[in-house]
Amino acid sequence: MNSEILIGMALGLESPWEIAKLDFKSTKSSKELHIHISFKKGAKFKDDTGKLCPVHDTIKKQWQHLNFFEHSCFLHCNVPRIRKINSKVSMVEVPWARKNSGFTLLFEALSMAMIENEMPINKVAKFMRVFPQRIWTIFNHWVEKAYSADTVKGVTKLGIDETSSKKGHKYITLGVDLDTSRVFFATQGKGKKTIVNIKEYLAKKGVAAKKITDISIDLSPSFISGCKDNFPKAQITFDRFHVVKLLNKAMDTVRKLERKEHDDLKGHKYTFLKNPCNLTDKKALELENLVQIYPVLGEAYRLKESFNLLWSMSDITEAEEFFDQWCDHVIIESNIPAFIKFATTAKTHKKGILNFVKTKITNGILEGLNCKIQLAKRRARGYRNIENFKNMIYFLCGKLKFDYPLYFT
Repeated sequence: MNSEILIGMALGLESPWEIAKLDFKSTKSSKELHIHISFKKGAKFKDDTGKLCPVHDTIKKQWQHLNFFEHSCFLHCNVPRIRKINSKVSMVEVPWARKNSGFTLLFEALSMAMIENEMPINKVAKFMRVFPQRIWTIFNHWVEKAYSADTVKGVTKLGIDETSSKKGHKYITLGVDLDTSRVFFATQGKGKKTIVNIKEYLAKKGVAAKKITDISIDLSPSFISGCKDNFPKAQITFDRFHVVKLLNKAMDTVRKLERKEHDDLKGHKYTFLKNPCNLTDKKALELENLVQIYPVLGEAYRLKESFNLLWSMSDITEAEEFFDQWCDHVIIESNIPAFIKFATTAKTHKKGILNFVKTKITNGILEGLNCKIQLAKRRARGYRNIENFKNMIYFLCGKLKFDYPLYFT
């Protein structure tokens, strides 16, 4: 068996394709294998209807392939153009590469496999000996193909939240299917228009706004207004984690004020913010002593912990009574400004907060996906535009189905 036949078998070539010649070029700076592919004289190729058509002419094409050992490898072919029955001329699609790509399918497969295994784009590009933007082109092609085929017909419960593309830079808003725990849509910005974009995307995919029954969001006025305008049938539940974040902010404000006068409170930020069951025995004992020594801090801590009882309630009447009593007590009797501010905000958003008792939905799924989103930032290090970052999020958090050709695998 000669080398041309062996290489042809390795590439999966079938008649009428064949290896014309192999050319190994060696210089002081590089060594390259060039594989020249041709087709049998008189061969005919199928058009898009399956009819065999004669060759009209050829166009010279080149693709970068996987390395031959440690050396770069390129495929060359004078690709035939056929004249179809309607007299139009079109180029034949070759089996080793997709249309308009300068790489073989196997080259793209290895690139995608490395990205899937947590290698940043820049490192993939270095390993494959190409510029990073060329790897982005490959990556975006396969993600966009899978994303365009994605279906969201079963979506009824939405989680909506924003994340920054880079620290201190532009934001994108994510739409999450709370039932399947996946990001189905990402759009630039964090205002009311992002809710419109989510609605329009769902409509394009066949999901009417009236089919959305529940939405979990933070207390952003633009999100609230956007959801009410675009999903009027949906019940809004304010995300438990965002509400707790505001509560913890009030707790930490009180601690900071006390810390200015008492040095022994240094280093105890998370002693007051952590769930008591997550404290070590040592920290739990310190907490017990501190809330006794500092009455204001102790009262703030008790208010924080008592409010969190709301999340375990199942009866809406009981929850509403508890909520009203807690807020009234804080506003009228506590004399703790940070908590009065929180209680006032909570009363303003009472219905959405209490809806948690009925729906039990949160953006906790989205918070869980946040580690993958941070991973997306690291993998997309050096990305030039927001679309690259969005595609990386879809790749990691979208649970897309990639329909690769057989040759690709």
